[in-house]
Order: sequence, then C-alpha cells, then structure tokens
Amino acid sequence: MNLYLILLASGGIIAAGTAACFIGARTLFNRVIPRQGEVRVDISEMADGEKWEEYIKIIHAEKDKLLRRTSEHVTIKSRDDLTLHGDLFLAEKPTNRTAILCHGYTSCGMNDCSSMAEYFMEQGYNALIVDHRSHGKSEGEYIGFGILDRYDCLKWIDYIRKRLGDDSVIVLFGVSMGAATVLMASGLDDFPKNVKAIISDCAFTSPYDVFKHILKRDYHLPPSPIMDINERMCKKKAGYGFRDYSTLEAVKKASCPILFIHGKEDSFVPTYMTVKNYESCTGEKRMLLVDNAGHAAAQCEDIELYRRTVTEFLNDYLNV
Repeated sequence: MNLYLILLASGGIIAAGTAACFIGARTLFNRVIPRQGEVRVDISEMADGEKWEEYIKIIHAEKDKLLRRTSEHVTIKSRDDLTLHGDLFLAEKPTNRTAILCHGYTSCGMNDCSSMAEYFMEQGYNALIVDHRSHGKSEGEYIGFGILDRYDCLKWIDYIRKRLGDDSVIVLFGVSMGAATVLMASGLDDFPKNVKAIISDCAFTSPYDVFKHILKRDYHLPPSPIMDINERMCKKKAGYGFRDYSTLEAVKKASCPILFIHGKEDSFVPTYMTVKNYESCTGEKRMLLVDNAGHAAAQCEDIELYRRTVTEFLNDYLNV
C-alpha cells in the first residue's frame, strides 16, 4: 500500500512537472517568437540611465542628419511571399557602393541603423535600411532570428543588384539579430560575390544559444526540457528550429572579410559569442571588443574608435 501511494504521488509530481514545462515553453514562445508590439531588449542591457542619456543624444543627432537626406521607401517579396520594407538613401554622387543595414530583435531599421547609415552616406555610399520580417513595416507573423532572415537578406542583395547594377559593391552591416542575420547569410551556397565585406556588431551564435543563456541568467533553469518543447512549437508554427543553423557554421564558409564587434559588458548576448564567431571564421577577419559597452552599445560608448576601426577595415578590403 505504501509503495502504491509512493508511485501514485511520484506520477502526480511528474505529471505536474511536465505540465509546468509545457506552460513555461508556451509562455516563452509567445513572449519571443510572434511579432511583438514593443521592444523586448531592456535599455538597461545597453547602458545605465546616465550613460543612456548620452547615447540618446548621439543616436538622435545622427538620425536627424540622416532624415534630412532624400530617401525612397522600397519593398521586396520574400521567398514565402511576405512584403518586406526598407528605406533607400542614394549617395549625392553616383556610386556602385551600397551598405545594407540590418537591425536587432523587436526593433526596426530606422531605430537601430540610422547612425551607421549616416556614417556610410558620409563615406559616399548608398544606404539601404531594412525592416526584418515581423518587424517595423514588414509583413510576417513570426520572428526569424536570422534563420529565416538570411534568405531575406539575399533578396535585398538581389534588389540592389537589379536596381543599381550588377557591378554593385555591397557591404552588409548588422547589429544583434541583424548581425546574426548577415553572418548566417554569408554561409549560403548562393551568397553573391557582390558582397565584399561584412560588419557584425554583437551577433549571437544561434537562437538556441541566446535563449539558453537567458533561461540560465534570468530564471536559473536548464535548457531542457523547456527549450526542446519550445523548439517543437517553433518548427510547427514558424517553420524553423532554434538549432537549424548557426553563425558558427556560416562563417566557416564565408567568402568575404568580416569585422566582428562586441561590447565587453554585454550580458544579453555574451561577448564570448562573438569571440567564438571570430575563432570559427576561416577567412579574412578582424575583431573589435569595446570596453565598458553593453548590448549594442559599442558604437555609442566609443564612436571614434568604432568608426575608425570600420573605416580602416573597409579601406583595407574595398580599396585594393
């Protein structure tokens, strides 16, 4: 009788635990994968309040300069027939050089990329700022975390080639999820030779890795079984799994030089992920780790170092 009660109680505990895991996985999925109505990255991940006030001044000043320029709103169709939106800024003097800029999770192109778009314009480039699927003005129900967006990136490259010429020289720039997107795109077999350089600012190695990190950091939970359940949900609803691809796989096949950038104080996407990306990259590469910079804050923390490093990288590889 005692053994029976023990087994019965154990079964109840297991069932309750399983139910809790399903609830946790569903909650995580709903908070992360569908289109979000607000930015999910806490500002405190980027900087404390005092620093953030200074960062905002830099961001707004650069965005104001960019918005004084003439732009054209453009659209493309993704391979799964979503309408994706972007803003194209043409250089004052005709050029075959274009930067395509990709933003971070739950943000949009003009929020995350206006400063670097202004930088590229000042360097004489055209600049195309895109909204990822399920972000900004672009269509989509589920966020792709780079795994789906890498194919969208190819579509944007193709758009530039058709619009501005087959001789286009293209630079890809991405921050956070956008950085993971451009790195993942670089590993595709049909990655265009027009792309001559990639700048990756605080990329994660895979969705699975970054979710695993947040589960441990914020909830003190192991990845299994919550992540296993969550991944099955994502495959069923969004059409991809968190471990379907990684930047580590992609950069082993990348055919163009890559500049890896990360803030040393990033606790949202840990700095070691960029170090691993750099170590896995088998082609031409450079790395900049910025002191005292949180997530996606390296540029604002030391804008002179950031832009000088980018300029030297582009001059070395595009002016040969």
